[in-house]
Amino acid sequence: MELLQPLHPPHHALDGDRFYGLSSSPSFGGGFQREVSTQSQLPEIVEEAGEEKVHVAVGKTVDRAVVLLQWTSKRFVNREICILHVHQPSHAIPTLLGKLPASQASGEVVAAHRRGEWAQTMKLLDYYMSVCCREKVKASIVTIEADQVQKGIVDLVNRHGIRKLVMGAVSENCMKVKKSSTKANHAAKNVPLFCEIWFIYKGKHVWTREASEGPNYLPPSSQQEENTSADTFRSRSFRFGKNNAIHPEFTLCNSAKNTSVAGNSSCVQGETVRAQVPSLPSSSHSPHNLKDSFCPTTSTSSDDNSAERMVSSISDLKVEEESLYSQLAEARIEAEVSTNEVLVELTKRKKLESEAVKAISKVKVFETAHACEVKLRMEAEDELRTTIHDQEKLLEEREEVTRELQRTMRNVALLDSRAQEANRRCDEAVGELNFIQASIAALKQEKQRIRRQKSEALRWLDRWRRGQAGGANCNGFVGFIEEVTELAEFSSSDLQSATCNFSESFKIGQGGYGSLYKGEMLGRTVVIRRLYPHYMQGPSEFQQEVQVLGKLQHPHLVTLLGVCPEAWSLVYEYLPNGSLQDHLFRKSNISSLTWKTRTRIIAEISNALCFLHSSKPENIVHGDLKPDNILLSTDLSCKICDFGICRLVSEDNLSCPSFRRSTEPKGAFTYTDPEFQRVGVLTPKSDIYSFGLIILQLLTGRPPVGLPTEVRKAVSCGKLASILDSSTGEWPTFVSRRLAELGLQCCQLSSRDRPDLTPSLVRELEQLHVSEERPVPSYFLCPILQEIMHDPQVAADGFTYEGEALRGWLENGRETSPMTNLKLSHLHLTPNNALRLAIQDWLCKS
Repeated sequence: MELLQPLHPPHHALDGDRFYGLSSSPSFGGGFQREVSTQSQLPEIVEEAGEEKVHVAVGKTVDRAVVLLQWTSKRFVNREICILHVHQPSHAIPTLLGKLPASQASGEVVAAHRRGEWAQTMKLLDYYMSVCCREKVKASIVTIEADQVQKGIVDLVNRHGIRKLVMGAVSENCMKVKKSSTKANHAAKNVPLFCEIWFIYKGKHVWTREASEGPNYLPPSSQQEENTSADTFRSRSFRFGKNNAIHPEFTLCNSAKNTSVAGNSSCVQGETVRAQVPSLPSSSHSPHNLKDSFCPTTSTSSDDNSAERMVSSISDLKVEEESLYSQLAEARIEAEVSTNEVLVELTKRKKLESEAVKAISKVKVFETAHACEVKLRMEAEDELRTTIHDQEKLLEEREEVTRELQRTMRNVALLDSRAQEANRRCDEAVGELNFIQASIAALKQEKQRIRRQKSEALRWLDRWRRGQAGGANCNGFVGFIEEVTELAEFSSSDLQSATCNFSESFKIGQGGYGSLYKGEMLGRTVVIRRLYPHYMQGPSEFQQEVQVLGKLQHPHLVTLLGVCPEAWSLVYEYLPNGSLQDHLFRKSNISSLTWKTRTRIIAEISNALCFLHSSKPENIVHGDLKPDNILLSTDLSCKICDFGICRLVSEDNLSCPSFRRSTEPKGAFTYTDPEFQRVGVLTPKSDIYSFGLIILQLLTGRPPVGLPTEVRKAVSCGKLASILDSSTGEWPTFVSRRLAELGLQCCQLSSRDRPDLTPSLVRELEQLHVSEERPVPSYFLCPILQEIMHDPQVAADGFTYEGEALRGWLENGRETSPMTNLKLSHLHLTPNNALRLAIQDWLCKS
């Protein structure tokens, strides 16, 4: 294949990795000169053949074009890429008179502008080819000139039978591509169906228009591709050599319409091509016709002479023609040089004119500024005169103000002396106030000490009365409740001072109703329960219920010392020996409780519950009885805490099952009465169920889950001793059996089957741990109950019975003796005071 070599080298050449673009030379008006390429530095020309190419439509925006090329190289690996570009000539031509339409400008100016546009286009395509080189992709270029880019793309697809096309889009999704992108929309609608189009936006594939024609289908225009030379463009490609060096290969692309004598540039990729004028006449002017036109045909001899003259004429014509062409080329060069000089001069002239206009405008601005400056100067002089006048007035006013200031200073000195006197009196008042506050604090401490002493005295008095009365019940303590003074009321600042603003370091626990803090108040250690306000009743109801709880004083109930309605907090006494839960499961290496201590704790819990359930005017249900709420003092005497907290909770929250699940800590839900879980109503029998579980836990030392079933099974099989807690020592048989029976009765699912906590049951539990220490004399035991008598009564048969048991015997309609089964002579009972005193002395000694 021959290479078209220009007569003159191009104006610019790129490095080895770039190819030569279209460029204009001074001798562009010359002709073609063909010669076979023999220089080694020229690129080798190869014909395109092989597998199907992937065409990439690129424009003048370099960033988008590079993204399309990179996406295509990654998407179609080892495939040749054909760069498709539509050159859109500008419709307006820049001239000395401004931009004019191409139809109104001169042909030479239009041609020069077109050459410049083609040069820029070829530089741009050079850069795109270098991008393909860096990606190591075999690439070629196909370009066309068209007024509209979208129509040019469709024409190229039809003309070359393109089957795979990659082009850019505007939006990120398919719908926006079809609506907002003119080129993409036009291509999607008008490109033949045999072409598959990929639409790319910012390096991401957004949509593909699939090809719907068969693989063997070719458009009619592609059949005529080889025969249409006017708009046919052949490709040039890169290929890699042995050393991975990239050699550009060029293929000439000529257009028949660009080879005229007028000097229009032909579309040649890689080199500049000149049109060449034929040196011989056309075929229509044969020597015979020339002879006929130059000399007549009279004789044979004249014909020879005429032929010689014709040959000489033709030679002269050729010489003259060549001379004319050389003169024409020189004239064209001179014209171009002159045109360039004129353009430079016109540019300089326009620049000077613009500078002159700018200078005139600056002069006008300076004149205007000068006039403004004169005006401002006059105004400034007027202002200065006014200012001097005002300054004189200010001096007069200053003297007046100075005199007034002196009078004020004398008044200030007088006021300072009075303020010092007032501060001295204020300091004295503060000292007196501090003394009063200290006195009040001391009185509060003394009041608390007296209350503790009173509570202790009431406790001893209750013990003495129960020892004296014998048959007195647990309600005997209620008579002393009304004498207790009202609760102390603390402020929120008092609680914050006691707990360092409720610091986490003072926090000792957290339950379902609130958090527990340890603090120092009134010279002693206290426990502050901070309740959650959203669970509680209104302020007035809260205050009323707290006052009721504050009047409950019992040896086995934690003492409520005060309340803070502002912070929804209760202040209790502090017990340092932990809870029953800690001792049952030996937390912090706590020693195990003996069976006597556990039996006594059961009796104390029953005593406290009996007191709460029999309180007046209405009984009080604990509602949350569990080992965590049973605290132990230093002598391991138990005290129940958190009693009556459920009275402070609103009925809506208390009856809501989700409230119980959210407020109960893990494992505490087992102690809740099953009937309360179903019905939502708290009764004293709810506390009896929890009490039964605690009895079984103290017996066995096991977790409460499923414990009643295990104990019931062991009792029925006669293996109760096998599940008893061995760390407590050896349980007496009758004690363990009685406690197991009582615990199982209390754990009945139906509240009707659970026993009531009567005073007689409490006394029975109190005697369990005492009777084992010393043998009880037989005459101290009631023949009916077989228990120590607290109210011995002599019947008509001469035997002494427990007064309550014998009355129950007689009330059932019996008139016979429980011992002899003989009819009694009368039903009157006589107190056996001597025996009662003997029993009390024995109990005191034990």
